[in-house]
Amino acid sequence: MSVNQRSFSASSAVPYFSQWEDPDCAAGIIAGDIQLSEIGLWPQSGAADQQEFIEWANHVCGMCCLKMVLAAVSGNVVPVLKLTYRSLTYGAYVREGGNIKGLIYAPFVEYVRQELGLEAQVKVDLPAQEIAGQLKEHRFFIASVHPSIRIPESTPPHRGGHLVLITRADAQTVTFHNPSGHDVSTQQDVTLPVETFARFYAGRGISLVKNAQQ
Repeated sequence: MSVNQRSFSASSAVPYFSQWEDPDCAAGIIAGDIQLSEIGLWPQSGAADQQEFIEWANHVCGMCCLKMVLAAVSGNVVPVLKLTYRSLTYGAYVREGGNIKGLIYAPFVEYVRQELGLEAQVKVDLPAQEIAGQLKEHRFFIASVHPSIRIPESTPPHRGGHLVLITRADAQTVTFHNPSGHDVSTQQDVTLPVETFARFYAGRGISLVKNAQQ
């Protein structure tokens, strides 16, 4: 599958995808007005059936970021659950009873190195102000943020718990794709002041795709 016009982001040149497959339904899902069982685009996830899609859809923000990275560097769109299932033998997700735990960073890094041939590094204790420096070494940074970052004027109860794909950063701003944004303005090429981003950011993430000049 190749990148289509609907998913392409003209600003960053990085395709955007929703972890729920249909970005137009995101606001309704977040509000509880739309159930995952109502998402008609679920087959695009690569799930064998609708129940499998429902089971995983709220856990694949990190894999959705990887899907965007792969689409940007190769032009090909790999279904998010195909990426997820390939990572399970590495321990990127762990089942605990009926719960799914993950994305777990170190196994994920090993997975993308071994299976996808991508350079990746886990980063911890990395201040928001230093993300721009990371993007001089790597093209992308998957950052741990609180999911309420979609409402930047809010105050999160804690930092982390969700993953977004940072595509650009400098001393003043951070720009990212959010797999669970509720509308276009909070989904694609979201640009926030570094200080605002830092309120939601847990200081950790994964650098991906070594820049050619390094």
